[in-house]
Amino acid sequence: MNPFLILVLVVLMGMVVVSLVRGIATFLKSTRTDLESPNSSGPSEMQLKQNKLMFQRILYQGAAILLVALVLFSKR
Repeated sequence: MNPFLILVLVVLMGMVVVSLVRGIATFLKSTRTDLESPNSSGPSEMQLKQNKLMFQRILYQGAAILLVALVLFSKR
């Protein structure tokens, strides 16, 4: 496998882990904040940040899967 593609794959996998951890930390923080605050309408700032981080994780995972598929198909 091309060393450049391996490096890109490792970076993408690292970004998946980083965005997952940040999303979980934001989720825990937003849960605490939501429990302590009075009821309000609409999503809070922390919930919007959590959605953004989880969407980033999905994008990184998709890119990593596409890269692996590209590598597998190029080996044929």
